Amino acid sequence: MVAGDMFFRREAPHEIPFEDRLQALRKAGFEVEPQPSGRVQVTRDGCAAVVEKGVPPRVAGRAGILLGGAIATLVDGGFQKFFQSPDGKRKPALAGELRAIHEFQEDLCEALGLISLYNESLGTVSTQYLYDRVKDRDRGVPRRPWE
Repeated sequence: MVAGDMFFRREAPHEIPFEDRLQALRKAGFEVEPQPSGRVQVTRDGCAAVVEKGVPPRVAGRAGILLGGAIATLVDGGFQKFFQSPDGKRKPALAGELRAIHEFQEDLCEALGLISLYNESLGTVSTQYLYDRVKDRDRGVPRRPWE
C-alpha cells in the first residue's frame, strides 16, 4: 500500500433499511401508518406527513395538520396563513399550530436521518403563496385586460 492511498480512501456509505428508519420514527413518538399506495403516513400531535420509500426516504410534499381525516397544507394568503385540505376546506392557522408543524418537520427529518435545510429550519414554510393582490400569479401567464 502506498502511503498516499490511505488519505483518499472512502468508506462505502452505509444504507439504513426503510424499516429501520420507520422504527426510529416510532421511537421518536411518531405514529406510522402504511398507505395502500406503498407510502407511509406519519402523524404526531395532530400533524402529519407522507413518507415515500427510497434511499434516502423522501417526504412527499410538506407536513400539515389533520383536517377532516386529510392532511391540510399551509397556504400563505398574504394577510394570513391558512390550512387547506385537498377537498378545499380552509382553516386559519394559529401560532401554536405553526410551531407544532415546524417541530414536527424538524423531528421527522432528524428521525429519518435526512438533511435539515437552513431556510426550512428558520420557520414554517408554506406550500402555496396566494396573495389576493397578485391575481392568477400561480396559474401561468395572467390575462391582460385587452385580451
